[in-house]
Amino acid sequence: MDLGTAAASAWSAGISLYGVIAAVGIAGRLNWIEANPFFERPEVIGIALLLFMVELVVDKIAFLDSFWDLLHTFLRPLGGALFGALAPHQTLPMPVAITLGAALSLSAHAAKSTTRMVVNTSPEPASNVVVSALEDGFVAVFMALAFAYPKVAGVLALILGAMSVVFSIVMFRTARRAWRSVQARWRRRRRRRDQPDQPDQPDQPKRPPPDSVGGAWPTVPS
Repeated sequence: MDLGTAAASAWSAGISLYGVIAAVGIAGRLNWIEANPFFERPEVIGIALLLFMVELVVDKIAFLDSFWDLLHTFLRPLGGALFGALAPHQTLPMPVAITLGAALSLSAHAAKSTTRMVVNTSPEPASNVVVSALEDGFVAVFMALAFAYPKVAGVLALILGAMSVVFSIVMFRTARRAWRSVQARWRRRRRRRDQPDQPDQPDQPKRPPPDSVGGAWPTVPS
């Protein structure tokens, strides 16, 4: 696994850490790439596949996906740093490779988590399923490209990392505005629910106008 594949794996790990670990390990065992022996260990591939199946389900449930992203705020960058550190044929100094891998993974993680914050403002659940499927599909295609054309994938990973930073800032601001709108709607509904119904008041009989001369109310003869 050279530097291009490592960079693409690091960025993709910010979206699907366990799927990428399993893919790299399987590709290494099939001699598609020269992966670090750590990723090719059967127990590593098995655990990664198991966690990937869990992530496939959790990632499609509103709010639970954001909680999962929160738990992986440090795990995904650590995974990206691991890809940078364990790439057999990368020529960068180890601190630079680790920092680059962590930064690429963190940028993708930020883009993913802020996107989910926006998606979770929608009341219907289909959007989470669609977004999750698009993410998994993109990672699968990008990793296939990384195995076949490492240099091209490495350049694209750097471009995607820069784009992810800008995208996450835009999506964070969008999410903040969207959640403010949602909170305002909730407050309005709560006020309407908490206000007691006003009882109907009986109609009061109208009094005749006062006498134009004396200013007194006219008397009604019995």
